[in-house]
Amino acid sequence: MKRRFSRWTSLALTTVLVTGLTLSATAAHAAGGAIRIAVIAPVAITPGKALVDGARLAVDDINHAGGIDGRQVKLMVYDSKLSTTAAVRAMQKAVQQDHVVAVTGVFLSEAALALAPYAKRLDVPLIVESGTTRIGEMVHRHYQRYRNVFQLQLNSHFIAQEVCDAAHSLLVKGSGQPVSAVIMSEQAAWTKPLNRAYQQCLPKAGVKVLQQISYAADTSDFGPIYNKIERLKPTVIVTGMAHTGLRPVLQWHQDRVPALMMGFNMQAGSGDFWARSNHAAQGLIVVTNGAGGAATTAKTPGFYRAYRERFKESPMLSAYTSYDAVQALAEAIRSSGSTRTGALVDQLEKLDMVGVTGRIRFYGRDARYTHALRYGKGLVTGVAFQWQAGRQTVIWPRGVAQGSLVYPDFVSH
Repeated sequence: MKRRFSRWTSLALTTVLVTGLTLSATAAHAAGGAIRIAVIAPVAITPGKALVDGARLAVDDINHAGGIDGRQVKLMVYDSKLSTTAAVRAMQKAVQQDHVVAVTGVFLSEAALALAPYAKRLDVPLIVESGTTRIGEMVHRHYQRYRNVFQLQLNSHFIAQEVCDAAHSLLVKGSGQPVSAVIMSEQAAWTKPLNRAYQQCLPKAGVKVLQQISYAADTSDFGPIYNKIERLKPTVIVTGMAHTGLRPVLQWHQDRVPALMMGFNMQAGSGDFWARSNHAAQGLIVVTNGAGGAATTAKTPGFYRAYRERFKESPMLSAYTSYDAVQALAEAIRSSGSTRTGALVDQLEKLDMVGVTGRIRFYGRDARYTHALRYGKGLVTGVAFQWQAGRQTVIWPRGVAQGSLVYPDFVSH
């Protein structure tokens, strides 16, 4: 009996000691240590690296300005390795072992959806930067379960709307000619709502939809697709491409398909795409959140210059969104005077901040896409740039345009 009591006593004392040390470490962290923010991304691919670099630049800017109430911010980087399992493990380690106060990054939709339930389980704010519409829908339908989750990247529905708005301004308005389109998207979960939205908003923008074509991610020969498109004779090919943006552009140029190519193309937003495409990107129009240093807000040119100076390349979409995500978290901490999850979520729901992509606000509880990034005039509207002689030249909206639309030599107008 004495032996059993001794073991129990020893175990209890050990538990108390470990708990006490943990609480002391947490208390010390809360009292004045560095504020830790996690960024989770597949760092081996270009969009993942850009996402991390954008977050790093945001942290540097915050710390150079004195931190948050005198406390420095420390960025904790975790490689999700294009794996949902790795992303979940990274989030668990970040919160449970490294004591981060918030998590961001996660631009792949599959990873974002896998991590969403853990925001409540781990009691941490999560800002994802993926384009899936399901995040906002989940928060709307099961608000208490997913209240900690926010989306600081326009979802597929709003991506389609910005492409339609750009198409109306660039191709329809003032042209006096009929404008038609073939929708061409990769087969993926995120493109299903994108294609539905294209079907709805393109006609409203004055663009007749002739056909929608979806292709497998492993497609190597786009010849049959482009032959079909040529027979339809569209004005423009409207795209939805995240993982397959290079090969379709190469063959579009090689086959001299007589139609403009315009829309969302994640890969084409990287600074090295001109070289990787061997200049085949000439005339390609890409709709994104920021490009070319165009003054979307007063903060955008400075961000663009600083990013190029530090990382020796132009920022792409994921760099813009991750910069704004970290700044949004910093603003929430600053406004609430706390790093508690409840306080941060309350402040994020009320957030009204000018970022590098526009005025950052999230949709409310009653909206179809709760906690999604708001789209529209005076908020985030995106930009359209065109690859012209090796440069990302912004051509829409007119208020920030750096040049005008040009046509490839194989496209008549």
